[in-house]
Amino acid sequence: MQVMKSATQVEATPPPPPPPLSSSLSLGLDMMRPYEMVHHLVSCNAVVVFSTSDCCMSTVAKRLLFSLGVGPIVVELDEQADGPGIRSVLNQLSGVHQPVPAVFIGGKFLGGVQTLMASHINGTLVPLLKDAGALWL
Repeated sequence: MQVMKSATQVEATPPPPPPPLSSSLSLGLDMMRPYEMVHHLVSCNAVVVFSTSDCCMSTVAKRLLFSLGVGPIVVELDEQADGPGIRSVLNQLSGVHQPVPAVFIGGKFLGGVQTLMASHINGTLVPLLKDAGALWL
Protein backbone atom coordinates (compact mmCIF):
# COMPACT_ATOMS: atom_id res chain seq x y z
CA MET A 1 0.00 0.00 0.00
CA GLN A 2 1.35 3.40 -0.98
CA VAL A 3 0.82 6.46 1.17
CA MET A 4 0.80 9.81 -0.50
CA LYS A 5 1.80 12.94 1.29
CA SER A 6 -0.64 15.77 1.31
CA ALA A 7 0.09 18.73 -0.89
CA THR A 8 0.65 20.94 2.14
CA GLN A 9 3.54 18.87 3.42
CA VAL A 10 6.74 19.72 1.66
CA GLU A 11 9.99 18.21 2.68
CA ALA A 12 12.57 20.87 3.14
CA THR A 13 15.90 20.03 1.69
CA PRO A 14 18.72 21.14 3.91
CA PRO A 15 20.68 24.11 2.60
CA PRO A 16 24.04 23.33 1.10
CA PRO A 17 26.89 23.62 3.57
CA PRO A 18 28.78 26.90 3.47
CA PRO A 19 32.08 26.86 1.64
CA PRO A 20 35.00 26.20 3.95
CA LEU A 21 36.76 29.26 5.26
CA SER A 22 40.27 29.49 4.00
CA SER A 23 43.19 30.48 6.17
CA SER A 24 43.25 33.66 4.15
CA LEU A 25 40.61 36.33 4.39
CA SER A 26 37.03 35.20 4.21
CA LEU A 27 33.99 37.12 2.95
CA GLY A 28 35.26 37.00 -0.61
CA LEU A 29 38.08 39.44 0.06
CA ASP A 30 40.61 36.98 -1.28
CA MET A 31 38.85 37.23 -4.65
CA MET A 32 39.37 41.00 -4.88
CA ARG A 33 42.29 42.65 -6.55
CA PRO A 34 44.96 43.80 -4.06
CA TYR A 35 44.14 47.51 -4.20
CA GLU A 36 40.40 46.85 -3.79
CA MET A 37 41.05 44.53 -0.87
CA VAL A 38 43.31 47.00 0.93
CA HIS A 39 40.87 49.85 0.32
CA HIS A 40 37.89 47.79 1.51
CA LEU A 41 39.59 46.57 4.69
CA VAL A 42 40.97 49.99 5.58
CA SER A 43 37.72 51.84 4.97
CA CYS A 44 35.51 49.32 6.82
CA ASN A 45 37.60 48.73 9.97
CA ALA A 46 38.88 51.02 12.70
CA VAL A 47 42.38 49.53 12.80
CA VAL A 48 44.11 47.32 10.24
CA VAL A 49 47.64 45.98 10.44
CA PHE A 50 49.31 44.45 7.41
CA SER A 51 52.04 42.20 8.69
CA THR A 52 54.10 39.10 8.12
CA SER A 53 54.07 36.31 10.66
CA ASP A 54 57.87 36.19 10.92
CA CYS A 55 58.51 39.95 11.29
CA CYS A 56 59.53 41.03 14.79
CA MET A 57 58.51 44.65 14.13
CA SER A 58 55.05 43.46 13.11
CA THR A 59 54.82 41.53 16.37
CA VAL A 60 55.72 44.68 18.31
CA ALA A 61 53.03 46.70 16.52
CA LYS A 62 50.35 44.05 17.08
CA ARG A 63 51.27 43.59 20.75
CA LEU A 64 51.15 47.32 21.42
CA LEU A 65 47.68 47.59 19.92
CA PHE A 66 46.42 44.51 21.75
CA SER A 67 47.87 45.80 25.04
CA LEU A 68 45.86 49.00 24.60
CA GLY A 69 42.68 46.97 24.20
CA VAL A 70 42.42 47.33 20.44
CA GLY A 71 41.40 44.36 18.33
CA PRO A 72 42.88 45.23 14.93
CA ILE A 73 42.20 43.34 11.74
CA VAL A 74 45.52 41.64 11.05
CA VAL A 75 46.45 40.57 7.53
CA GLU A 76 49.48 38.28 7.45
CA LEU A 77 50.85 38.82 3.97
CA ASP A 78 52.90 35.63 3.98
CA GLU A 79 49.67 33.66 4.45
CA GLN A 80 47.77 35.38 1.63
CA ALA A 81 47.56 34.05 -1.89
CA ASP A 82 48.21 37.53 -3.28
CA GLY A 83 50.59 38.68 -0.54
CA PRO A 84 53.12 40.10 -3.04
CA GLY A 85 50.38 42.09 -4.77
CA ILE A 86 49.14 43.49 -1.46
CA ARG A 87 52.72 44.33 -0.47
CA SER A 88 53.10 46.22 -3.75
CA VAL A 89 49.99 48.28 -2.99
CA LEU A 90 51.29 49.03 0.52
CA ASN A 91 54.65 49.99 -0.98
CA GLN A 92 52.90 52.54 -3.22
CA LEU A 93 50.80 53.90 -0.34
CA SER A 94 53.67 54.16 2.12
CA GLY A 95 56.47 55.13 -0.24
CA VAL A 96 58.94 52.80 1.48
CA HIS A 97 60.54 49.60 0.25
CA GLN A 98 59.62 47.50 3.31
CA PRO A 99 56.06 48.55 4.13
CA VAL A 100 55.54 45.94 6.85
CA PRO A 101 54.05 46.46 9.32
CA ALA A 102 51.63 48.93 7.78
CA VAL A 103 49.18 50.37 10.30
CA PHE A 104 45.94 52.05 9.26
CA ILE A 105 43.77 53.84 11.82
CA GLY A 106 40.43 55.34 10.97
CA GLY A 107 40.89 54.67 7.27
CA LYS A 108 44.19 56.54 7.10
CA PHE A 109 47.71 55.23 6.78
CA LEU A 110 49.51 55.93 10.06
CA GLY A 111 52.83 54.31 9.17
CA GLY A 112 54.99 51.51 10.43
CA VAL A 113 56.13 50.50 13.87
CA GLN A 114 58.27 53.63 14.37
CA THR A 115 55.34 55.97 13.74
CA LEU A 116 53.05 53.80 15.86
CA MET A 117 55.52 53.82 18.78
CA ALA A 118 56.21 57.55 18.43
CA SER A 119 52.47 58.26 18.48
CA HIS A 120 52.12 56.14 21.60
CA ILE A 121 55.02 57.84 23.38
CA ASN A 122 53.92 61.38 22.52
CA GLY A 123 50.33 60.68 23.57
CA THR A 124 48.58 60.99 20.21
CA LEU A 125 47.86 57.30 19.60
CA VAL A 126 45.02 56.82 22.11
CA PRO A 127 43.07 59.87 20.84
CA LEU A 128 43.48 58.56 17.27
CA LEU A 129 42.16 55.18 18.33
CA LYS A 130 39.23 56.77 20.16
CA ASP A 131 38.35 58.93 17.16
CA ALA A 132 38.43 55.84 14.94
CA GLY A 133 36.11 53.96 17.27
CA ALA A 134 38.71 51.38 18.21
CA LEU A 135 38.67 52.32 21.91
CA TRP A 136 35.66 53.02 24.09
CA LEU A 137 37.50 54.64 27.02
